[in-house]
Amino acid sequence: MKITVMTADEQIISLDVDPHESVENVKALLEVETRVPLQQQQLLYNGREMRNSEKLSALGVKDEDLVMMVSSGAAAAASGAAGNDLAVNPDGSAVNPAALQQQLRQDSNMMAQLFQNDPEFAQALLGNDLNRLQDILRERHRQRSQLRRQQDEELALLHADPFDVEAQKKIEAAIRQKGIDENWAAALEYNPEAFARVVMLYVDMEVNGVPLKAFVDSGAQSTIISKGCAERCGLLRLLDQRYKGIAHGVGQSEILGRIHVAPIKIGNIFYPCSFLVLDAPNMEFLFGLDMLRKHQCIIDLKENVLRVGGGEVSVPFLQEKDIPLRFLDEERHAKQASSSGAPAATGTTDKSKTTLPSGSHSSGAANTPSNASKEADFEAKVAKLVELGFGRDAVIQALKFFDGNEEQAAAYLFGG
Repeated sequence: MKITVMTADEQIISLDVDPHESVENVKALLEVETRVPLQQQQLLYNGREMRNSEKLSALGVKDEDLVMMVSSGAAAAASGAAGNDLAVNPDGSAVNPAALQQQLRQDSNMMAQLFQNDPEFAQALLGNDLNRLQDILRERHRQRSQLRRQQDEELALLHADPFDVEAQKKIEAAIRQKGIDENWAAALEYNPEAFARVVMLYVDMEVNGVPLKAFVDSGAQSTIISKGCAERCGLLRLLDQRYKGIAHGVGQSEILGRIHVAPIKIGNIFYPCSFLVLDAPNMEFLFGLDMLRKHQCIIDLKENVLRVGGGEVSVPFLQEKDIPLRFLDEERHAKQASSSGAPAATGTTDKSKTTLPSGSHSSGAANTPSNASKEADFEAKVAKLVELGFGRDAVIQALKFFDGNEEQAAAYLFGG
């Protein structure tokens, strides 16, 4: 581990030492660095004198900790000063954070190392928020304590009885967790984008002359417009209620009917469009696969544009700042999607039946929900997944979302 030694003349020395090293050996290393004889050195940790025979680990010295070195003549005074100014509370916070901040600020070499190894801590030292500095000190102390516990557990497992079943299970779990941690670290280095929020694809369109932010979803079978949006666009008078039904998905929403054709403007060109009208206030307009296919659209993620008509029109996907906040509110969107049953779009319809995408289905006035055999099969799948330790409500929700696909539902539950 590394420790930092600060001398009475404010010289900073970094030492690589073993946690079980004696204080006397540390003084010998410092004698080489400072030319101060070992007998004249006095080391202080948290305001307490460190005796030659004591071990660093027994004193509680940890990686990246600070140790004060004073000469014998100034030891008493320095001990009191160090105890007051640079002492550390049991939770890792500084007794006098202002003094610690000032002390570390004055050391340019130390600040340069901190900016390289712990930029968050370095920024806190340069700032004026002492509460923030204390919070970071506590967090670093917690992280060090957790790391020590893990190391102690790993050491205990190494000396465990190889024929102990419980010990073997713990070793297996530790190996698995180590693989997960390594995979996570590799992702942070080589694929950091995976941890960022993915903004969905929206483009500017006009529906019957009314500008909208259209959600482009190639996983949705049909284009959808909400009742409120249809009314705002002056299209509700064209609603064909013969296509009424109920959309079943994670939740459910009423299909009010279908508007067979209306003009939409993408770029500078008008295109005919048809869509279902749902009673889904959370979602205004969803441009689904049916219209994407009809108008030969290309989702070009390299150029970040939607090409329509085989490329005759290109419109850029909106940046996050241009998308209304209500569309970006993930928690609200999830709740609303759950109640509306429209996380994906609808498909083709006739007078009595509406087919929704994977994870959803709908029934018109002439449809029956499901027969007894389907219900029995669904209950069997629920029972099998519940036996794996998942809650019944979560299992039912996952099975409905994946249209009864047991394997996909299980993968989703394990992944969650």
